[in-house]
Amino acid sequence: MFQMNPPPSGAADAVIEAELAALERKQASLIAHTRALRAANEALRRDLAAANVRNHALAQRVTEATQRLDALLARLPETVE
Repeated sequence: MFQMNPPPSGAADAVIEAELAALERKQASLIAHTRALRAANEALRRDLAAANVRNHALAQRVTEATQRLDALLARLPETVE
């Protein structure tokens, strides 16, 4: 059958309290790290979005430059050797 354990003694209370305090510190540390990682992640997302906009603008400039070069090449006379 089920047997109840006696309540912990004063020394056991101190051990439990110390373990709880350690767990609370670890929890606080994990929460702080999670918040820091979220902030870093948000900053990286903003940086990525800005880089994607810049990349799109540069790709557009390359396309326009290619079109201008193609138009210039089409205007050049062909050389016969």
